[in-house]
Amino acid sequence: MSKYLLDKFLFTVDRDPALVERYREDPRGTVEWWEAEEANRILNCTSDERSTWLAFEDEEREALATHDHVKLFEMGAHPFLTLTLFIAMFERDHGPLEYQIAYGEAMKHLTLPYPDIAT
Repeated sequence: MSKYLLDKFLFTVDRDPALVERYREDPRGTVEWWEAEEANRILNCTSDERSTWLAFEDEEREALATHDHVKLFEMGAHPFLTLTLFIAMFERDHGPLEYQIAYGEAMKHLTLPYPDIAT
């Protein structure tokens, strides 16, 4: 499992409004594309500078493809990254703070100690 790769996906998608919309509309396709094309591109380097060792595990890929923020947190994805990205994608479908409250409600069964989010 690569918490780094999960966080890198969430971070890079959240920073690009077009990718936010793409991920909202076609989550599975966006995850597959991102993993194939972007996952091993080293950030802030030329497009030719790539690595070959990073890939999602099936459980990670599925959690991303189904927008399962609870599962992502349980696997160690940083909750700030899921919250900010998912607010960008879904807040418009809800009233003020309604999405944030539902996000928290979905995670209230979790108890201390929380999953380690260090990368």
